[in-house]
Order: sequence, then structure tokens, then C-alpha cells
Amino acid sequence: MSTTQIPAVAVRDLVRTYLSPDGGTFDAVAGLSFEVRQGEIFALLGPNGAGKTTTLEILEGLGRPTSGRASVLGLDTVRDRDALQHRIGVQLQASAYFELLTLREILRLFGSFYATRRDPDELLEAVGLAAKRDARIGHLSGGQAQRFSIVAALVNDPEVVFLDEPTTGLDPQSRRNLWELVRTANAEGRTVVLTTHYMEEAEVLSDRVAIVDQGRLVALDTPAALIGALDGGHHVRFATPEPIRAPLDGLPGVEAVTVRINGHTTYDLAVTDPSRTVPALFAWASANDLVLDDLQVAAPTLEDVFLARTGSRLRV
Repeated sequence: MSTTQIPAVAVRDLVRTYLSPDGGTFDAVAGLSFEVRQGEIFALLGPNGAGKTTTLEILEGLGRPTSGRASVLGLDTVRDRDALQHRIGVQLQASAYFELLTLREILRLFGSFYATRRDPDELLEAVGLAAKRDARIGHLSGGQAQRFSIVAALVNDPEVVFLDEPTTGLDPQSRRNLWELVRTANAEGRTVVLTTHYMEEAEVLSDRVAIVDQGRLVALDTPAALIGALDGGHHVRFATPEPIRAPLDGLPGVEAVTVRINGHTTYDLAVTDPSRTVPALFAWASANDLVLDDLQVAAPTLEDVFLARTGSRLRV
């Protein structure tokens, strides 16, 4: 793998404009700039329509920018497109394969397109699909098919791998299996750029995260730094046998109160400083002879950062 200091990905003032149904235009990407360092796992997050997939398509050489510039490993994604294809791996949101070929045959076919290729049996063994080497793609489970789609992106031994929502629709066990596959690809020296709708996934996997909204960059840093810079974002949660009649938003540091009644009553207090809120809550409960069950104090998460930056929830 290359050890130069050239960024794995460099995006400068990127714009992609499309025609809108009303006859006008809209910018799916509106002046986006960022860099991805070689050897890191980088997550691109944003609401639906934020421009994530459009950006990835440009980086993969599958789309052309209206203006601005994008490069991967120093190669311009438009001018050097042919050379770029041999150095990257791509896993799309939806992949289609030759239904009559086996997994091994598909990988052999894909590998024949490149000067550098990896052994199909070695790849299938690495992701636990060796026993399925002679099976067709339609005979795989959802998790197996997703693993195979990533393996297909690795067949040319790429330096940079692009993964567009690689775990959408998978059960938790299959999702974590895919996480290990991503970590393994990265540990072998590959840069990984991914989009995801799962905040936990981005927080666990990524070295750095870029949040985009309406085609513009709104935040970029490590997950820990983004969370640490968030003003507030803590939650105090507890339950009571009966609903509390008195308002709780007067307690120190409480910004919002969410109440759910389902057999018992649960409360979620959004607070700025738990060290002020929790002692006041205990004192208030004691003074009112109330029992607080299942008390939890939760630190802010990347989802809290996302909501604060975009005002939107991720939608699959």
C-alpha cells in the first residue's frame, strides 16, 4: 500500500446540479470540501437527499461534477477515471450479479477486468463463504449477500474502498459481522469511505465523520470530538409507578421532558449538566416521597450531534 502523504480522497468546492421537476435546477452537492487521510475509516452522514450517494458516485468515477474537483489517491475522478478504477473498490447500495454464475465464477469474472486480482477462494474463506463458493447469489441470505458484495469490491486488491450503506436491512448479528469485515479490510491497509444510516455504526467504526446537509458540510471531526463539543445532550431516564403531577422542567439543567405511559410511567429528561440535575431530582423525589425506578444517566451520542447539526433524524 502507498505510504505517501497524498490524501486518499480530496474534494474541493464540489457542486453537482440536476434539473428539478418544475423545470428549474437544484444542487444535490453544493460546494462540498473535505479530505480523507490514507488508512482511515471515514463515514459520510446526512439525511436522505443530503448528497452522500451523489458525492460517492463522483469519487468512484460514476458521475461527473458540475464544478469543483474530486481526486482519489491523487487521481482526478474525471480525467484519470480509467486509472482510478484499478485502485478502488466499490460496493453500491444495490448490486446485481449474473444469476447463473456461482460466487467463485463471479469473482473470477470480476478479477479478469483488473491487472491485480485476489484469489476468489481466499476471499470467500476470509468472510466465511467458502462453503458457498459453488452456490448462486440467489441462494444466499441477506447477510451473506452483503458480505459477498463487499468481497466483490475487494477482488482487485484496492487501496480505497467505497461502501454505500453496507449494512442497511441486516439483523444486528449480521451487521456486526460486516463491521468486522470492514475493520479487517482497513487493518490490511485500505482506506474505507462509507455512508450509513446507523449512528452506532459510524461511532464504532469511524476514525472521522463528516456530516452533510443539503449538499453542504456542517461538521467534520472524530466521533469523540464531535460529541465532546456538543452543548448538552445528556439524558436522565427513570420510571415511576404512577404519573408525576408536578412539572419536571423546573429542575436545574432540564431542557425538555418526554413522558411515556405503557403499564408504568417513564421519563426522559434532556439535560445540560447531569451533575446539577440528578442531585436536585433526588432531593425533589425525597421531599415528595416518590420512588424513582431504573434511573439511568446517558451521555450524548453521535445521533445527538446529528440532530443538533441537521435538525433531522436519519431515515432509511
